[in-house]
Amino acid sequence: MGSHGGRQPGRGELVGRESEMGRVVSALAAARSGRGGALVVTGEPGAGKTRLAAEALGAAAAAGMVTMRGRAGTVGPPVPYRPVIEALLLPARAGLLPDPDELGHYGPVLTRLLSGAQDTGPGASSHIMVAETMLRVLAAVGGQPAGPPGQGGQRGHRGCLLVFDDLHDADAGTLAVVEYLLDNIGQQPAVLLLVAGCAPCTVTGLAVRARQYGAAEVLDLPPLGRSDVRLLVADELGIAPEGVCPGLVERVMARSAGIPFLVKELARGPAALHGDPMPFVPAAVADRVRRQAERLGPLGLEFLSMAALFGRRFPLPVLEHAIGRDHGELSAILRAAVASYLITPDGSGTQWYAFRYGLAAEALPAGLGPGERAGHARRLVRALTDLHPGLPGAWCVHAARLNEHAGDTQEAVRLYGEAAARAMSEGGEGMAEQATALLTRAHRLLGPATTPELHATVLEQLLDAVACSARFDRLPAPGTVLDGDGSTHGIPARRQAGIHARLSSIATLMGRPAEALRHVDTARRLLGIQHAFDDHATFVDITAAYAELHRPAPDRLRTAARFARRALDAARCTGLPDVECRALLLLGQLAREQDGPTATAHFEQARAVALTHRLPVLRVTAEVYLATVAASHDGQSGYDGQSSHDGPPGRVEQARREALRMSLLPPAYEAGFALALERIRRCEFAEAQDLIREGAAGAERRELGRHLAMLRLAEAVWHAHQGRRAAMEEALERLAPLIDAAPGLRAMSYGAARAFCSLLEEQHEAAAHEFAQALAYHAENPATGEFGKHGVILLLGVLAGRMGRQHYESVVRASISGTRWNRQFVGLAHAVLLGREGRPGEATAAAGKALQASELYPTARRLCLRLVAWSAYEDGWGEPVAWLREAEEYFHDIGLQAVAGAGRALLRRMGAPVRQRRTGTEQVPPELRRRGITVREFEVARLVAERIANKDIAGRLHISPRTVEKHVASLLHKTGHPNRRAFATAASDLVP
Repeated sequence: MGSHGGRQPGRGELVGRESEMGRVVSALAAARSGRGGALVVTGEPGAGKTRLAAEALGAAAAAGMVTMRGRAGTVGPPVPYRPVIEALLLPARAGLLPDPDELGHYGPVLTRLLSGAQDTGPGASSHIMVAETMLRVLAAVGGQPAGPPGQGGQRGHRGCLLVFDDLHDADAGTLAVVEYLLDNIGQQPAVLLLVAGCAPCTVTGLAVRARQYGAAEVLDLPPLGRSDVRLLVADELGIAPEGVCPGLVERVMARSAGIPFLVKELARGPAALHGDPMPFVPAAVADRVRRQAERLGPLGLEFLSMAALFGRRFPLPVLEHAIGRDHGELSAILRAAVASYLITPDGSGTQWYAFRYGLAAEALPAGLGPGERAGHARRLVRALTDLHPGLPGAWCVHAARLNEHAGDTQEAVRLYGEAAARAMSEGGEGMAEQATALLTRAHRLLGPATTPELHATVLEQLLDAVACSARFDRLPAPGTVLDGDGSTHGIPARRQAGIHARLSSIATLMGRPAEALRHVDTARRLLGIQHAFDDHATFVDITAAYAELHRPAPDRLRTAARFARRALDAARCTGLPDVECRALLLLGQLAREQDGPTATAHFEQARAVALTHRLPVLRVTAEVYLATVAASHDGQSGYDGQSSHDGPPGRVEQARREALRMSLLPPAYEAGFALALERIRRCEFAEAQDLIREGAAGAERRELGRHLAMLRLAEAVWHAHQGRRAAMEEALERLAPLIDAAPGLRAMSYGAARAFCSLLEEQHEAAAHEFAQALAYHAENPATGEFGKHGVILLLGVLAGRMGRQHYESVVRASISGTRWNRQFVGLAHAVLLGREGRPGEATAAAGKALQASELYPTARRLCLRLVAWSAYEDGWGEPVAWLREAEEYFHDIGLQAVAGAGRALLRRMGAPVRQRRTGTEQVPPELRRRGITVREFEVARLVAERIANKDIAGRLHISPRTVEKHVASLLHKTGHPNRRAFATAASDLVP
């Protein structure tokens, strides 16, 4: 074939075949050393067998080897030994073949092959003669000396590569030659590379036997994995791999099954360039699939075309019933279709089959005429309803799809809606995504002939599913929904009001409160005079209640509660369980701050109603709220108390996972936000960061503006609790454009983020101003989240003398003050007040309970100790010196030097010894560090524990005996031991 070094024009990189190409290159090198071998390349159609052979030819030519290639053909009359003749003609044109006289009595055989004369007379050459002739040609052309190093070769043999392609279509004579070459190639300076499909045939049998006795190596090319598909798509588009849209990769994988030929065809299409969802079937693929199906005969083509109307998977019994043939008649077609890699059994039984790749299922219906497709679909619908009356389970979706193919749009829309309703009531995996996809399909089928009732029902279902799944990209275009004048699609005005209410809920989720309120206003205008127990008015009321939560107004929570109570009463009278649940959930949220038991009761009632009426969306939302409330009060029932990847998940995490399993993103992100804040408070910053990053990325991708704002706030709080002001400010800047999505977040951004960070910087005046600003924002737009009002603000106010017993009593009446996070602050505020009232014993006891609550929160606990220590010292209660030492050590270790320095300053004011900060401090056990023992004292302590005399200690540490005496005295004083002997006896517990 000559030396065609390099890649052919228009051919990109060889992707995903590095291992196979490495084995080819090794075989070529062995051939140049005089050790021949054979490689058999197999794989399903489109796997890249011919492409690998072409790469092998290029590599051989680049190495200075002689290359020969022949292909078995199916076009035209059969030609005996066609691949052999093609392979010989290529080097003959280049003048590389030996003179026939050099081959002795094999020369005439070579001459006849090159002349193309029919070798059928009495003196015709046998298969063995032809095979031996080929072997001698290989020895002659491959055995020539290699060129000098650096000029296309290396010292040794020149070597030869012989490729036979498409051998599954080869004649018997060629296969006999191949068998002979496999047996004898090992002693020749040549590589025999055979290409064949992996369907059972003569050549695959030869390959199996050759591999068994070591005469050949089989390279079976599997489909490409996701990463290789990305590389191949990038190569076809001429862009960097990281520039390939992940969605494009997923779609290509789903439709091509990783088969390189299909991947390339899809990547070359217009959808890949313009980001469309790729509805097209490439012409080359359609032609290929059609030809494969036609090889199965008329019945096979009919069978596969009807099967494709089901989509990727199809049920064999329904096909048999529709076609009117039993399993025995279709078994041969099934075997042939499986062997041709068009279909494959789907599961262990024989009831279901699947097309090998999605494009095949798309290509076959595209080749049917409209009448033929509708006829096939109607036969399948009849068979389906005969075999499965009532269309239980997934049969409803299949029937909808078939009715769509049959042109019965009205029935298709009805069945898609019914299937979606079933999915939303069953609570299965991906429930909301599945329902959204079905209803999107149904909505696209709506037309002028669709009844107003069906049109409204599909719209309502679709908007509900979109709100649950947060698939706002599936929202219908505004002009196809409603125009608000009461005439669109003939839908009655009161029904339109309900649709506007649903659009309001979606706008709220997207962080567009003004738009949400406009939809509520439009809904109320459409309703006209409201009736107390009107279904539509009740639904609008509960939607308005949720919209009120995001209206920037001081009375928004009271207004929301009023609407919710009215909706609850009406829902119970008219039998609207979904509205009843939503009202209970909202009332529970509004009651959480002041009345935790009532909030819990509302959530439990909502869950009970949801369970009774099979409302999984509302059940999961209730579970999230119940778990969050329980966790906030005891600190344990909702969280596992460990890292998120250790031990069993806590209740909040379980609820979050359940929501994600059902693709209910809003409640999942609610739970993720609660989890992130708790992880931050526990100083589990790595776990919190994972939750925030994952949630924020998902919320931003799905355009969930409200939840993205919440997670941006969590990001700022994450930085604040580590004293990272600059990073916190950057996070708050990212939050700023979203802040209107949830008005209460402003108060939290000041209280939970800025002010807490200021306390860690010892900027108490700044913290006071920031907490005051949080309270001001709360007055303007009451917050439902924790920002310090019922905890740290009270403690700081009591310490500063701005708040007293009356303020304390007011705060503790609110249920939220009893959360575990707030108990530490409220309890210490109580202790400070008791100390000032001259009740030190009670103050110490109150502080003990508060600090017990703070054990889960390392940073907040030490901050509390630093804040109350001086008041405790002045009023004579608690353990202020020990508390300050614990706080100083903690903040020093985590690098917050301002608050650590403040602790040291207070210790000095109290007259307590303050240890020097020296290298090696981490070697001192924490208990001894808290007692103020320095690094040098610890060194002395270890030697005292060994009962070594002062003089010897001085020698070992290179200090004077007098200094040792001072260190020993300090040790005894700080540890409370009366003498050296007592210290040495106890030292095993104190000194490692």
